[in-house]
Amino acid sequence: RTMEEVSNLLGIPVDFYVTVDLHAFVELVDAIEGVDFEIPVDMDYDDPYQDLHIHFEQGLQHLNGEQALQVVRWRQNNDGTGYPTADIGRIGTQQAFLTAVAKQTLQLSNWDKIPQMAEIFQKYVDTDLTLPNLVWIGEQALTMGSGNIFFHTLPGDGAGYYKGGSYYVLDDQATLELINAYFNPYLRDLTLDDMDILVP
Repeated sequence: RTMEEVSNLLGIPVDFYVTVDLHAFVELVDAIEGVDFEIPVDMDYDDPYQDLHIHFEQGLQHLNGEQALQVVRWRQNNDGTGYPTADIGRIGTQQAFLTAVAKQTLQLSNWDKIPQMAEIFQKYVDTDLTLPNLVWIGEQALTMGSGNIFFHTLPGDGAGYYKGGSYYVLDDQATLELINAYFNPYLRDLTLDDMDILVP
């Protein structure tokens, strides 16, 4: 259902899915012996109800798996300060961290960890990709290197409201340009008529 909705929204086919349990995230970071990451802001948050405590100073840190999960989960401090762009800022941090993980993972020094990574994948990842598909994707990732991995966030505004709820409203024209530039598999450019973007 999600694949169908995304396909209708963006006007492009979604052929496969991959869902990842957060335990995989923690174990992968630990498997590569932690990740060096530039934390963008001071993080000072405590939630005793969840037993969640996040305390990091801005700057370069070496994070283990549990610490990394805290950093990518953080939204704001107890005093209300946080990312100037709220959830979009958090998404940016998550993307930057995944880039750092890819850069460290896709190194020849980690080849001996492939069996451990495969075990983590089997335990915590659900996908309809076949094993040959996954092997091919892994080979391509190693060949292209981390410098050719990019993340994009659909452009829009998080200030939209509907029936008392907050919504992220896509900028239809900017979304169209992004999809045509990076994701369009067709020989012709897509138009807004090919997409199902709700415009208030």
